[in-house]
Amino acid sequence: MAATMLAILIAIFVFACSPPPLVLAADEDMLQDVCVADNNSTIIINGKVCKPMVAVVAEDFKSGLLRNPGNTSNRLGSAVTAANVGNFPGLNTLGVSFARLDYAPGGVNPPHVHPRGTELLFLVQGTLFVGFVTTAPDNRLFAQTINPGELFVFPRGLVHFQINTGREPAVAVAGFNSQNPGVSQVAKAVFGSNPPILDAVIERTFQIDNALVQRLRELVSMT
Repeated sequence: MAATMLAILIAIFVFACSPPPLVLAADEDMLQDVCVADNNSTIIINGKVCKPMVAVVAEDFKSGLLRNPGNTSNRLGSAVTAANVGNFPGLNTLGVSFARLDYAPGGVNPPHVHPRGTELLFLVQGTLFVGFVTTAPDNRLFAQTINPGELFVFPRGLVHFQINTGREPAVAVAGFNSQNPGVSQVAKAVFGSNPPILDAVIERTFQIDNALVQRLRELVSMT
């Protein structure tokens, strides 16, 4: 009996000291009720420094960032307006953020990834063709046409896209399980990095000549 009880106590201790499996969100759990970001702080940590509690006001938890449509008069025909910890301090440590996506007819949100968050997109108006691609070796495409009132989820870190296939403007909103999910467009990462990726790497990877590499660099820089 004593040996059994000791084994149980050891098991409980190990469990309590271990990180909870399969329940962690993209961000770490908060350690206090609120931690409004001090975006003026010069201290660099993994996240944002908290404002003193006496300086926190109700307005820190309200934002009108997504009220107005984004400007889709660009080469991609789309606009993404983000509400994350960088411009909405009240989100700090809460593990969530939001975005508004506007698309002109034919507008595209090009292939990109969010390295720190899963995206759940809700279509408000219009028609979108959306999808994501799994990792190698399968590189499998999962894509669907979605209509107003429908959702589509893009798993964290996977390349995904949206394009407006309708004749009218489209509007969507998206939630993320991170206060700062990050974003990296595939084309800009490859052809618009700073400093540039060595031409020879791109030529060999895509099996194209240098003239085309330079042309693609030029075109991507315009988006």
